[in-house]
Amino acid sequence: MLRTLLGEKPRKNEGILKDAMEAMADTLELFQRQMHVDHDPTHDFRKLYIWTQGLISSLDELEQSCFAASHFRQKVKAGSTDDMTLLEKAEYARYVYFYKDGFIRCFAILDKLGTVLNEIFELNTTNVKTHYSYFTVLRQFGYDKLHYVLAKELIRIKDSYREPMSKLRRRRNMEIHYMNSEMQDDLWQLHQTLQGKVKLEDLDQHVVELRQGVDMVCETLKAAYGYINEKWHKQVLHQPKN
Repeated sequence: MLRTLLGEKPRKNEGILKDAMEAMADTLELFQRQMHVDHDPTHDFRKLYIWTQGLISSLDELEQSCFAASHFRQKVKAGSTDDMTLLEKAEYARYVYFYKDGFIRCFAILDKLGTVLNEIFELNTTNVKTHYSYFTVLRQFGYDKLHYVLAKELIRIKDSYREPMSKLRRRRNMEIHYMNSEMQDDLWQLHQTLQGKVKLEDLDQHVVELRQGVDMVCETLKAAYGYINEKWHKQVLHQPKN
């Protein structure tokens, strides 16, 4: 959608994004098949089906936000907001909007996936923490020996993206719990200069980190849903309890 609005061709899914989308689409087919077989009297599979559909939509929106952030970043040439024209300030504001939307969506998707994993594998994470995150669920896998292979892979992915995800997480927390992340940057910059001009941070690096965040989310979804599909075909996965 955003590519069309920005005059670009529609996206063609490739690479890890395509792999993640296809893994989730395969799971939707498995849920549909199961609902056809037993009519899903407790609506457990219907719920998982809707959640997975939501994850597919959320991943699509995350990728679009990342693309839009990169698009508008290219239109920002000045090194300080004080040196921007009115038009460039508008482009910068658009970049900030989609950059923020991107890093917030990264963690929102992971948390939604955590809910799915907790439900399917009956991890009972709410016994540990009522309002849990994906990373809380990941720790719960350490106590579940049945799905050690998945836990090991998800931890490997988390560790391989530790640096960019830590930066994005810090910005997400500042944005949600404290103050706007760019305002925090501005305050720090004002303390460093006598001229009062706020120098922009490295926007190119920010975009790279956001893209890495998207890749981390894609790899995580691919691993999780790929494992679900494999277990389902082997008829090892049990139906979730009420």
